[in-house]
Amino acid sequence: MQRDELLARLNVWLEPEKFKDYAPNGLQVQGRAEISRIVTAVSATQTVIDKAVELQADALLVHHGWFWRGEDSRLIGVKKNRIKSILAADINLIAYHLPLDAHPEMGNNACLGKLLHATHVRQSGEGDFVWSGEIEPTSVRDLSQRLSKLLHRPVLVLGNEDKQIHNMAWCSGAAADFLEEAIAIGAGAYLSGEAAERSTHLARESGVPFLVCGHHATERFGIQALGARIEKEFGLECIFVDDDNPI
Repeated sequence: MQRDELLARLNVWLEPEKFKDYAPNGLQVQGRAEISRIVTAVSATQTVIDKAVELQADALLVHHGWFWRGEDSRLIGVKKNRIKSILAADINLIAYHLPLDAHPEMGNNACLGKLLHATHVRQSGEGDFVWSGEIEPTSVRDLSQRLSKLLHRPVLVLGNEDKQIHNMAWCSGAAADFLEEAIAIGAGAYLSGEAAERSTHLARESGVPFLVCGHHATERFGIQALGARIEKEFGLECIFVDDDNPI
């Protein structure tokens, strides 16, 4: 498949023009024009690039790409090494950040909703990034233990683990401050990837526990769902590489 045709279809699916994002969405580094094999990953790390080179991939498709707003623009150190590696292998780097959080089917938050078996799912808050829904009645402790197994990492609970809940709110990644929105909409608990120091006190004092599940762990699903869609629609090989991250 031609790179530009693939990009056009991805942009139709993910609608990046709707988002005011922190980094460019779509093609970030241009490689070869024809694509047969794609490596997908959460982040475009050196480990992932090296694996893409080993697998002779034509494109690397990630959630966390490069060129973030406010970062040092010099090509030195780690950034220089990553860019040198991907250019030498003529691999395309394609990244979708907020569009892959928000997509109603393939997005990280949609996938988390499926993981929670949530029903009556709705969105609220800034940019509609806070998702919420009904879940099977459970204690926060039991839910955290189940999520620890599903996410392959320990879940940290801030607040009352004994609380019984039947509904909750969530937002993947670094969304600590959306805990306030979860409280405002009456969620029984809140789930995100990262917490802040202030999150502990807010969770305790509001009575809305915060399940801290890992930024990387909560954002594995969207990029894999996107890869599966590409394989189904276009017959391109997509290989997920998990460069695990405890954060």
